[in-house]
Amino acid sequence: MTRRSGTARRRLLAWAAVWVVTAGLLRVTLAAPEVCPAYTPGDGHDATAAAAQWIVDTQEPSGRYLYHYDRRTRSAVPGYNLVRHAGGTLSLYQLAIVQQGADQQVTEAADRGMDYLLERALDTGDGGIGPALSPRGPAKTGTAALTLVSLAHRRLLTGDPRYDGEMRALGRFLVGQQLPDGGMLNFWDPATGAPVPEVRSRFATGEAAWGLALLHETFPGEGWDTPVWATMDYLATERDELEELWPPPWPDQWAAYALAEMVEWGLADHHLDYAQRLAGRFGQMIRWDAQREGIARLTHLPMPRGGGYGTILEGLGALEWLWRHEPRLAAGTTEPPEAPLRDRLECGAARLVEAQEADGAWYYDHQTRVDDQQHAISGLLMADHRFDLGGHKP
Repeated sequence: MTRRSGTARRRLLAWAAVWVVTAGLLRVTLAAPEVCPAYTPGDGHDATAAAAQWIVDTQEPSGRYLYHYDRRTRSAVPGYNLVRHAGGTLSLYQLAIVQQGADQQVTEAADRGMDYLLERALDTGDGGIGPALSPRGPAKTGTAALTLVSLAHRRLLTGDPRYDGEMRALGRFLVGQQLPDGGMLNFWDPATGAPVPEVRSRFATGEAAWGLALLHETFPGEGWDTPVWATMDYLATERDELEELWPPPWPDQWAAYALAEMVEWGLADHHLDYAQRLAGRFGQMIRWDAQREGIARLTHLPMPRGGGYGTILEGLGALEWLWRHEPRLAAGTTEPPEAPLRDRLECGAARLVEAQEADGAWYYDHQTRVDDQQHAISGLLMADHRFDLGGHKP
């Protein structure tokens, strides 16, 4: 054998080894097989009921929820988060809408949670109200937004207009937090009576967009759609780069809810492009978790906590509604346009149900928070009821 042929053979073997290693790495990373248990809409019913029961059973008479619990010590972890309190209230109202109010204790718990928020609402000094005040500092825009969303769902559930004034006041507060580019400031300082400048939130902007969209749906003709358009343009075109959120798009289920709410408003092409990018991101997140089996557990991060996983399902469910009702998203497809989202949604729902503990909660490192149950409830309702959460929808 000549020296040249021997060198060529060694190079060939080296490249073969590289390809073998690469193929092996792909097999346990990007190309790992998925494990998606079978799921039929309705399979999450018991899990949803158990999660709601956990919130109801651990709620205090004041309306305050058990926010953070450690099962190793069988005690609450200090601290409270009013944004998540508002979100927990929302999930109970969503469930009550699906149940058509049949489980009265769910509705009563949601109303207690709402009373807790409204009793602590701020007087902004201009005849309006702001969010419930956090004991740890300035009030958060997200609290106002999710309180508004919860009140909108309560109105859908009961038809009761008693909080219409509070809804409009919260809407005025949110508009006051909006920046010229459509983004939202995160805090309002009661000491100065003004927003805290320059501090944005990756969550509050999408929450505010959904809250204001629901306000427009509830009170059409009052102009609440104008700030929604500005915020949705910002989310679709500027937010990720300006706020340095990586990798884009930020998986914002609140923005997905808002897009679904706006389906009959006449969304622009850049809004639909944003929706498609969001759908891809949520679907990728489900795929990555579904690959986390066998040896792939060594290369994939642990399953997100119940709250994190539930937000993925919420986003997919809201976008599924958009795909079913926006003809432009069906262009060039031979199957139902929402089919890929439904596939991802049911895969994720099945895996989330499997991860629930016997007491109805989802634990991460032996701890659970109210938002673990909140987002899991909302996400499973998406999987089971195909976003039939708003009575104003056809």
